[in-house]
Amino acid sequence: MKLLGESLVVFRDGQGRLGLIDERCPHRRVSLRYGIPEVEGLRCCYHGWMFDTTGRCIEMPAEPEDSTFKDRVRTKAYPVEELGGLVFAYLGPPPVPLLPRWDLLVMENVWRDIGVTTIPCNWMQCMENSLDPVHTEWLHGRYYEYVMSRRGMKNESGERMVRRVIGHHLKIGFDVFPHGIIKRRVRAGGSENDASWRFGHPILFPNILRVGWTLQFRVPMDDTHTWHLMYQVLPPPPEAKPTQDRIPVYEIPLTDQLGQHITDFVLGQDMMAWVTQGPIADRDLEKLGDSDQGVILFRRLLREQLAIAEAGGDPMNVFRDPATNTFIEIPVEYGLIEAARARSLATGQAPWSP
Repeated sequence: MKLLGESLVVFRDGQGRLGLIDERCPHRRVSLRYGIPEVEGLRCCYHGWMFDTTGRCIEMPAEPEDSTFKDRVRTKAYPVEELGGLVFAYLGPPPVPLLPRWDLLVMENVWRDIGVTTIPCNWMQCMENSLDPVHTEWLHGRYYEYVMSRRGMKNESGERMVRRVIGHHLKIGFDVFPHGIIKRRVRAGGSENDASWRFGHPILFPNILRVGWTLQFRVPMDDTHTWHLMYQVLPPPPEAKPTQDRIPVYEIPLTDQLGQHITDFVLGQDMMAWVTQGPIADRDLEKLGDSDQGVILFRRLLREQLAIAEAGGDPMNVFRDPATNTFIEIPVEYGLIEAARARSLATGQAPWSP
Protein backbone atom coordinates (compact mmCIF):
# COMPACT_ATOMS: atom_id res chain seq x y z
CA MET A 1 0.00 0.00 0.00
CA LYS A 2 0.94 3.62 -0.45
CA LEU A 3 -0.32 5.72 2.49
CA LEU A 4 0.42 9.42 3.05
CA GLY A 5 3.21 9.25 0.47
CA GLU A 6 4.91 6.21 2.03
CA SER A 7 5.26 2.83 0.30
CA LEU A 8 4.41 0.15 2.87
CA VAL A 9 3.73 -3.57 3.10
CA VAL A 10 0.98 -5.03 5.29
CA PHE A 11 1.37 -8.67 6.25
CA ARG A 12 0.13 -11.29 8.67
CA ASP A 13 2.68 -13.59 10.26
CA GLY A 14 2.18 -17.27 11.04
CA GLN A 15 0.66 -16.41 14.42
CA GLY A 16 -1.99 -14.22 12.78
CA ARG A 17 -0.41 -10.95 13.92
CA LEU A 18 -0.60 -7.98 11.56
CA GLY A 19 2.38 -5.84 10.66
CA LEU A 20 2.86 -2.72 8.54
CA ILE A 21 6.46 -1.99 7.58
CA ASP A 22 8.50 -0.12 4.99
CA GLU A 23 8.24 -1.77 1.58
CA ARG A 24 12.03 -1.77 1.02
CA CYS A 25 14.24 -4.19 2.89
CA PRO A 26 16.99 -2.15 4.61
CA HIS A 27 19.61 -4.64 3.37
CA ARG A 28 19.59 -4.21 -0.43
CA ARG A 29 16.28 -2.32 -0.84
CA VAL A 30 14.34 -5.19 -2.43
CA SER A 31 10.55 -4.97 -2.14
CA LEU A 32 9.12 -6.88 0.81
CA ARG A 33 5.89 -7.18 -1.15
CA TYR A 34 7.45 -10.47 -2.26
CA GLY A 35 8.42 -11.44 1.27
CA ILE A 36 7.67 -14.82 2.86
CA PRO A 37 5.31 -14.74 5.88
CA GLU A 38 6.59 -17.02 8.62
CA VAL A 39 5.71 -17.73 12.26
CA GLU A 40 7.74 -14.85 13.71
CA GLY A 41 7.54 -12.28 10.91
CA LEU A 42 8.13 -11.47 7.24
CA ARG A 43 11.26 -12.82 5.56
CA CYS A 44 12.86 -10.99 2.63
CA CYS A 45 12.96 -13.18 -0.46
CA TYR A 46 16.41 -11.89 -1.50
CA HIS A 47 18.72 -12.85 1.39
CA GLY A 48 16.35 -14.13 4.09
CA TRP A 49 16.43 -11.23 6.53
CA MET A 50 13.33 -11.45 8.72
CA PHE A 51 11.40 -8.61 10.36
CA ASP A 52 8.74 -8.84 13.06
CA THR A 53 5.58 -6.73 13.24
CA THR A 54 7.44 -3.96 15.12
CA GLY A 55 10.05 -3.60 12.35
CA ARG A 56 12.80 -5.32 14.36
CA CYS A 57 15.21 -7.50 12.37
CA ILE A 58 15.21 -10.92 14.05
CA GLU A 59 17.20 -13.06 11.60
CA MET A 60 20.13 -12.61 9.18
CA PRO A 61 20.89 -16.12 7.89
CA ALA A 62 24.13 -15.21 6.07
CA GLU A 63 25.74 -13.42 9.02
CA PRO A 64 28.00 -15.19 11.58
CA GLU A 65 26.10 -16.93 14.40
CA ASP A 66 27.69 -14.68 17.03
CA SER A 67 26.97 -11.47 15.08
CA THR A 68 24.94 -8.78 16.82
CA PHE A 69 24.34 -6.92 13.58
CA LYS A 70 20.66 -7.84 13.47
CA ASP A 71 20.14 -6.22 16.87
CA ARG A 72 21.16 -2.87 15.36
CA VAL A 73 18.85 -3.04 12.33
CA ARG A 74 15.24 -1.93 12.28
CA THR A 75 12.87 -0.94 9.51
CA LYS A 76 10.07 1.58 9.72
CA ALA A 77 6.91 0.07 11.24
CA TYR A 78 3.48 1.41 12.18
CA PRO A 79 0.82 0.03 14.53
CA VAL A 80 -2.21 -1.58 12.88
CA GLU A 81 -5.55 -2.80 14.18
CA GLU A 82 -8.51 -4.69 12.72
CA LEU A 83 -12.07 -3.47 13.09
CA GLY A 84 -15.23 -4.26 11.15
CA GLY A 85 -13.40 -6.14 8.41
CA LEU A 86 -10.86 -3.38 7.78
CA VAL A 87 -7.24 -2.94 8.82
CA PHE A 88 -6.48 0.54 10.18
CA ALA A 89 -2.98 1.99 10.48
CA TYR A 90 -1.71 4.84 12.62
CA LEU A 91 1.05 6.88 10.97
CA GLY A 92 1.19 9.72 13.50
CA PRO A 93 3.39 10.62 16.47
CA PRO A 94 3.18 8.88 19.85
CA PRO A 95 1.24 8.26 21.97
CA VAL A 96 -0.96 6.12 19.75
CA PRO A 97 -4.64 7.11 20.15
CA LEU A 98 -7.57 4.72 20.19
CA LEU A 99 -9.07 3.56 16.92
CA PRO A 100 -12.48 5.30 16.63
CA ARG A 101 -15.26 2.74 17.03
CA TRP A 102 -17.81 4.27 14.65
CA ASP A 103 -21.22 2.63 14.94
CA LEU A 104 -21.21 0.90 11.53
CA LEU A 105 -17.82 -0.67 12.23
CA VAL A 106 -18.83 -2.35 15.48
CA MET A 107 -22.50 -3.22 15.04
CA GLU A 108 -23.29 -6.90 15.37
CA ASN A 109 -25.83 -9.05 13.52
CA VAL A 110 -25.27 -7.25 10.22
CA TRP A 111 -23.68 -8.04 6.87
CA ARG A 112 -21.05 -5.88 5.20
CA ASP A 113 -19.38 -5.42 1.83
CA ILE A 114 -16.55 -3.17 0.70
CA GLY A 115 -16.03 -1.56 -2.72
CA VAL A 116 -12.62 -0.05 -3.51
CA THR A 117 -11.30 2.33 -6.15
CA THR A 118 -8.00 4.13 -6.62
CA ILE A 119 -8.85 7.73 -7.54
CA PRO A 120 -6.16 9.72 -9.41
CA CYS A 121 -6.65 13.00 -7.55
CA ASN A 122 -6.10 14.64 -4.17
CA TRP A 123 -8.32 13.37 -1.34
CA MET A 124 -9.71 16.83 -0.56
CA GLN A 125 -11.54 16.93 -3.87
CA CYS A 126 -13.53 13.90 -2.73
CA MET A 127 -14.29 15.44 0.66
CA GLU A 128 -15.23 18.89 -0.59
CA ASN A 129 -17.78 17.29 -2.90
CA SER A 130 -19.47 15.89 0.22
CA LEU A 131 -19.91 19.42 1.61
CA ASP A 132 -21.65 20.55 -1.58
CA PRO A 133 -25.32 19.44 -1.45
CA VAL A 134 -26.45 21.51 -4.43
CA HIS A 135 -24.51 19.37 -6.91
CA THR A 136 -26.93 16.47 -6.35
CA GLU A 137 -29.83 18.00 -8.27
CA TRP A 138 -27.58 18.58 -11.29
CA LEU A 139 -24.92 15.89 -11.35
CA HIS A 140 -27.15 13.13 -9.99
CA GLY A 141 -30.39 14.46 -11.47
CA ARG A 142 -30.27 16.35 -14.73
CA TYR A 143 -26.92 14.93 -15.85
CA TYR A 144 -28.06 11.39 -14.99
CA GLU A 145 -31.13 11.83 -17.21
CA TYR A 146 -28.92 13.18 -19.99
CA VAL A 147 -26.57 10.19 -19.82
CA MET A 148 -29.44 7.70 -19.98
CA SER A 149 -31.21 9.55 -22.79
CA ARG A 150 -28.03 9.40 -24.88
CA ARG A 151 -28.18 5.65 -24.44
CA GLY A 152 -31.58 5.64 -26.11
CA MET A 153 -33.60 5.31 -22.92
CA LYS A 154 -36.72 6.91 -24.44
CA ASN A 155 -40.24 5.78 -25.19
CA GLU A 156 -41.96 5.81 -28.58
CA SER A 157 -42.89 9.48 -28.12
CA GLY A 158 -39.26 10.42 -27.63
CA GLU A 159 -39.72 11.14 -23.94
CA ARG A 160 -37.11 10.17 -21.39
CA MET A 161 -37.92 6.89 -19.70
CA VAL A 162 -35.48 7.49 -16.86
CA ARG A 163 -36.45 10.23 -14.44
CA ARG A 164 -34.10 11.38 -11.73
CA VAL A 165 -36.19 14.10 -10.15
CA ILE A 166 -34.14 15.71 -7.40
CA GLY A 167 -35.90 18.75 -6.03
CA HIS A 168 -34.37 22.20 -6.16
CA HIS A 169 -32.56 23.20 -2.97
CA LEU A 170 -34.47 25.96 -1.20
CA LYS A 171 -32.16 26.02 1.81
CA ILE A 172 -28.88 24.48 2.88
CA GLY A 173 -27.21 24.57 6.28
CA PHE A 174 -24.06 23.29 7.97
CA ASP A 175 -23.20 22.77 11.61
CA VAL A 176 -19.94 21.76 13.20
CA PHE A 177 -20.54 18.97 15.74
CA PRO A 178 -18.07 17.03 17.92
CA HIS A 179 -17.13 14.62 15.11
CA GLY A 180 -17.21 16.83 12.02
CA ILE A 181 -19.82 18.73 10.01
CA ILE A 182 -23.53 17.96 9.53
CA LYS A 183 -24.96 18.89 6.13
CA ARG A 184 -28.67 19.85 6.01
CA ARG A 185 -31.04 20.68 3.18
CA VAL A 186 -34.62 21.63 2.36
CA ARG A 187 -35.74 20.85 -1.16
CA ALA A 188 -38.74 22.14 -3.09
CA GLY A 189 -41.88 20.69 -1.58
CA GLY A 190 -40.16 19.99 1.74
CA SER A 191 -39.69 21.79 5.04
CA GLU A 192 -37.43 21.97 8.07
CA ASN A 193 -39.52 19.17 9.57
CA ASP A 194 -37.97 16.76 7.09
CA ALA A 195 -35.26 14.40 8.36
CA SER A 196 -32.87 15.83 5.77
CA TRP A 197 -32.91 19.10 7.76
CA ARG A 198 -33.54 17.85 11.32
CA PHE A 199 -30.85 15.17 11.18
CA GLY A 200 -28.97 15.78 7.96
CA HIS A 201 -26.02 13.60 7.15
CA PRO A 202 -22.49 14.12 8.40
CA ILE A 203 -18.89 14.04 7.36
CA LEU A 204 -16.66 12.56 10.04
CA PHE A 205 -13.58 14.74 10.14
CA PRO A 206 -11.37 14.68 8.26
CA ASN A 207 -11.91 12.03 5.58
CA ILE A 208 -15.14 10.02 6.02
CA LEU A 209 -18.61 10.61 4.58
CA ARG A 210 -21.52 8.96 6.38
CA VAL A 211 -24.63 8.44 4.26
CA GLY A 212 -27.31 6.19 5.70
CA TRP A 213 -25.85 2.71 6.08
CA THR A 214 -22.61 3.59 4.35
CA LEU A 215 -19.21 5.00 5.25
CA GLN A 216 -17.05 6.34 2.45
CA PHE A 217 -13.37 6.44 3.46
CA ARG A 218 -11.16 8.78 1.43
CA VAL A 219 -7.62 7.65 2.27
CA PRO A 220 -4.74 9.83 0.99
CA MET A 221 -2.17 7.64 -0.79
CA ASP A 222 -0.07 10.60 -1.91
CA ASP A 223 -0.79 14.15 -3.08
CA THR A 224 -2.46 12.98 -6.30
CA HIS A 225 -4.02 9.60 -5.45
CA THR A 226 -6.80 8.57 -3.08
CA TRP A 227 -7.84 5.10 -1.99
CA HIS A 228 -11.62 5.18 -1.84
CA LEU A 229 -13.57 2.59 0.17
CA MET A 230 -17.35 2.23 -0.02
CA TYR A 231 -18.14 0.44 3.24
CA GLN A 232 -21.76 -0.77 3.31
CA VAL A 233 -23.65 -2.28 6.24
CA LEU A 234 -26.84 -4.20 5.53
CA PRO A 235 -29.40 -6.36 7.33
CA PRO A 236 -28.63 -10.08 6.91
CA PRO A 237 -30.46 -11.69 3.99
CA PRO A 238 -33.54 -13.74 4.92
CA GLU A 239 -32.69 -17.11 6.47
CA ALA A 240 -28.97 -16.17 6.61
CA LYS A 241 -26.90 -16.36 9.73
CA PRO A 242 -26.30 -12.93 11.31
CA THR A 243 -22.52 -12.97 10.89
CA GLN A 244 -20.46 -13.40 7.74
CA ASP A 245 -17.62 -15.84 7.30
CA ARG A 246 -15.96 -13.40 4.95
CA ILE A 247 -16.69 -9.81 3.97
CA PRO A 248 -16.83 -9.42 0.15
CA VAL A 249 -14.41 -6.92 -1.36
CA TYR A 250 -14.90 -5.77 -4.95
CA GLU A 251 -13.52 -3.19 -7.33
CA ILE A 252 -15.74 -0.23 -8.26
CA PRO A 253 -14.69 0.76 -11.78
CA LEU A 254 -13.61 4.32 -12.54
CA THR A 255 -13.39 4.20 -16.35
CA ASP A 256 -14.50 1.96 -19.21
CA GLN A 257 -12.34 0.11 -21.74
CA LEU A 258 -11.84 3.33 -23.70
CA GLY A 259 -10.64 5.22 -20.65
CA GLN A 260 -13.85 7.25 -20.35
CA HIS A 261 -15.46 7.83 -16.96
CA ILE A 262 -18.44 5.58 -16.22
CA THR A 263 -21.20 8.00 -15.21
CA ASP A 264 -24.39 5.93 -15.19
CA PHE A 265 -24.31 5.53 -11.40
CA VAL A 266 -24.07 8.07 -8.59
CA LEU A 267 -20.58 7.30 -7.28
CA GLY A 268 -19.27 7.16 -10.84
CA GLN A 269 -20.63 10.67 -11.42
CA ASP A 270 -18.94 11.88 -8.24
CA MET A 271 -15.64 10.26 -9.19
CA MET A 272 -15.75 11.95 -12.59
CA ALA A 273 -16.28 15.32 -10.92
CA TRP A 274 -13.39 14.74 -8.49
CA VAL A 275 -10.90 13.56 -11.10
CA THR A 276 -11.66 16.10 -13.84
CA GLN A 277 -10.72 18.94 -11.50
CA GLY A 278 -7.15 17.77 -12.07
CA PRO A 279 -4.71 15.84 -9.86
CA ILE A 280 -4.72 18.78 -7.44
CA ALA A 281 -7.50 21.31 -8.00
CA ASP A 282 -6.44 24.89 -8.75
CA ARG A 283 -8.42 26.42 -5.89
CA ASP A 284 -6.96 29.86 -6.49
CA LEU A 285 -8.89 29.89 -9.78
CA GLU A 286 -12.26 29.02 -8.21
CA LYS A 287 -15.18 31.43 -8.05
CA LEU A 288 -17.06 30.40 -4.91
CA GLY A 289 -20.62 31.53 -4.22
CA ASP A 290 -23.22 31.25 -1.47
CA SER A 291 -23.97 27.64 -2.36
CA ASP A 292 -20.34 26.80 -1.51
CA GLN A 293 -20.63 27.66 2.18
CA GLY A 294 -20.09 24.02 3.18
CA VAL A 295 -16.83 23.83 1.21
CA ILE A 296 -15.66 27.07 2.82
CA LEU A 297 -16.56 25.76 6.30
CA PHE A 298 -14.68 22.50 5.72
CA ARG A 299 -11.53 24.35 4.66
CA ARG A 300 -11.79 26.59 7.72
CA LEU A 301 -12.23 23.59 10.02
CA LEU A 302 -9.25 21.86 8.42
CA ARG A 303 -7.02 24.88 9.05
CA GLU A 304 -8.23 25.14 12.65
CA GLN A 305 -7.56 21.47 13.36
CA LEU A 306 -4.14 21.62 11.69
CA ALA A 307 -3.23 24.50 14.00
CA ILE A 308 -4.28 22.41 17.02
CA ALA A 309 -2.10 19.50 15.87
CA GLU A 310 0.86 21.77 15.15
CA ALA A 311 0.58 23.17 18.67
CA GLY A 312 0.82 19.65 20.09
CA GLY A 313 -2.89 19.19 20.84
CA ASP A 314 -5.35 16.51 19.78
CA PRO A 315 -7.42 17.44 16.73
CA MET A 316 -10.99 16.32 16.22
CA ASN A 317 -11.73 12.59 16.46
CA VAL A 318 -8.60 11.68 18.40
CA PHE A 319 -9.82 9.42 21.19
CA ARG A 320 -7.84 8.64 24.36
CA ASP A 321 -10.54 7.53 26.82
CA PRO A 322 -11.91 4.01 26.22
CA ALA A 323 -15.13 4.97 28.02
CA THR A 324 -16.03 7.40 25.21
CA ASN A 325 -14.98 5.02 22.46
CA THR A 326 -17.12 1.92 22.85
CA PHE A 327 -19.87 2.65 20.31
CA ILE A 328 -19.87 6.09 18.65
CA GLU A 329 -23.40 6.53 17.37
CA ILE A 330 -23.82 9.05 14.55
CA PRO A 331 -27.44 10.17 13.95
CA VAL A 332 -28.32 10.45 10.27
CA GLU A 333 -31.46 11.18 8.28
CA TYR A 334 -31.93 7.48 7.55
CA GLY A 335 -29.62 5.00 9.16
CA LEU A 336 -29.20 1.40 10.04
CA ILE A 337 -29.57 2.03 13.73
CA GLU A 338 -33.02 3.57 13.30
CA ALA A 339 -34.11 0.76 10.98
CA ALA A 340 -32.71 -1.85 13.33
CA ARG A 341 -34.58 -0.39 16.27
CA ALA A 342 -37.81 -0.50 14.29
CA ARG A 343 -37.11 -4.09 13.35
CA SER A 344 -36.47 -5.00 16.98
CA LEU A 345 -39.92 -3.71 17.94
CA ALA A 346 -41.46 -6.00 15.36
CA THR A 347 -39.40 -9.09 16.20
CA GLY A 348 -38.80 -8.60 19.91
CA GLN A 349 -35.09 -9.30 19.37
CA ALA A 350 -32.13 -6.98 19.74
CA PRO A 351 -30.79 -6.48 16.16
CA TRP A 352 -27.41 -5.09 17.19
CA SER A 353 -25.20 -4.90 20.20
CA PRO A 354 -22.72 -2.15 20.97
